[in-house]
Amino acid sequence: ATASDASLESTFQASDRIPWMKLLTMKHVWGLMLCKAFGDGVWYFITFWMPKYLMDVRGFDIRAVGNFAWMPWVGAGLGSVLMGYLSSSLIRRGFSINASRKIALGMSVSLMPILFFIPMATDSRVVIAIFVIAYFGQQAWSTLVMTLPTDLFPSSSVGSVAGLVGFGGAMGGILFGQAAGLYLDSHPLDYQPIFGVASVLHVLSFILILVAIPRIVPWNRTAS
Repeated sequence: ATASDASLESTFQASDRIPWMKLLTMKHVWGLMLCKAFGDGVWYFITFWMPKYLMDVRGFDIRAVGNFAWMPWVGAGLGSVLMGYLSSSLIRRGFSINASRKIALGMSVSLMPILFFIPMATDSRVVIAIFVIAYFGQQAWSTLVMTLPTDLFPSSSVGSVAGLVGFGGAMGGILFGQAAGLYLDSHPLDYQPIFGVASVLHVLSFILILVAIPRIVPWNRTAS
């Protein structure tokens, strides 16, 4: 932990509720907010724009969207469950919390660069398969990120930290969606740059976690 985070731990015990203004001085909190903003920017985009992309670029009609666009959501559900299970399984096998969370996070974000290839695919079935993989990786990553406040902070402040992290994700979604919309207004059907940016944002979010949170350990051990 940083020196400022360690000094806060010496002031607030595990049973204390940390004031919001104090939380906003912590590198851990800002790191989680920013990494959620990066990742959720991609999530909001692929969630809300996937049907439009399939219709405008891939020639799907409403019926075809209904027939196929549910499949990525299966991937999202599986990612949420399986990567969470993997992380917990590693802890049970003797891995540290730090190692188990970061291994699972790293595996999740490693799937996201596949978004870069969506505009290049010539077969719509391949496009759907890529979306399935991306939904799997994104929701696995998101579930693990929202677990980190429980690993890092006292239970009395987990809700406040999770709220701030969620706020960061919402802001990322708004900004990315607005930027995508503005670009497509002037470059209709040219999704390649947007998917290109989307393909790297989760990797950047993982780097942010590594920098902002070098060690994931419980609150009362971080200062040691």
